Amino acid sequence: MPRAIDLHVHLPTDAWLDDALGPLLPATEAYFRSHVIRRTIEEVAQEYAERDVLGVVLDWDDESVTGRGWLGNDWLAGLAERFPGTLMGFGSVDPYSDDALREMQRCRDLGLRGLKFHPTMQQFDPADRGFYLLWAKAQELGLICLFHTGTCGIGAGTPGAGGTKIRYSHPAFLDAIGADFPGLTLVAAHFGWPWFLECLAIALHKSNVFIELSGWAPKYLPAEVRREVAKRLNAQTLFGSDYPFISLDRWFAEFAELGLDEPARDAILVGNASRLLGLA
Repeated sequence: MPRAIDLHVHLPTDAWLDDALGPLLPATEAYFRSHVIRRTIEEVAQEYAERDVLGVVLDWDDESVTGRGWLGNDWLAGLAERFPGTLMGFGSVDPYSDDALREMQRCRDLGLRGLKFHPTMQQFDPADRGFYLLWAKAQELGLICLFHTGTCGIGAGTPGAGGTKIRYSHPAFLDAIGADFPGLTLVAAHFGWPWFLECLAIALHKSNVFIELSGWAPKYLPAEVRREVAKRLNAQTLFGSDYPFISLDRWFAEFAELGLDEPARDAILVGNASRLLGLA
């Protein structure tokens, strides 16, 4: 078992930075107060291996609304074989695609264990019943659904933020989907800030909703989040870094200062994710 499982990894490669962020990269770096150093996938894998961390690489398919390319499910599925025990991928589907359900089945057949959705970038409301077939299929296939929730660093601080709308990522949709698909595991990346109290309440109400801590240096976690992840939501909290915007070394150093006891720390860093991913 690795020291930790990072459930939220982006690749600082030319392919991802140029396709996913493009002209919005400078604004995204400014939002995180972090300059991204470009690396190859091999260099990323080495960094994770040296720290004994399994990284889950994420991307999302928003081609129908943005026209951009993305890493693709075949490439993401191949990470586990290329870098065993070090990197693996979650897949994605375009929610507007006529092939979405077939692609979800193909993701499962490829061995992918989860799907990433970014409502702001994909420009859709997950609670719209027109998308419920997606959640029914994910539940049927046993695929974890990880959603970007809350505000968005991509394009933040620019006029119009690149045309993106953060309302799509208000975590309230997790309440509806979590209730209507109780067998579906839902992960709220970034714990829905600035609507984090609602996100915490939903997770406390529904045990199939998990919160994930990416995008936040641990010393800046809101007090309410710190309290709940240490106690009532400890078994539903997952480690994510949002690498490369927040480094592993910084995240681990600051997390160690939060004062959590060892069982609570271990659950967040590795135990909960290993259970969800079937690695335990």
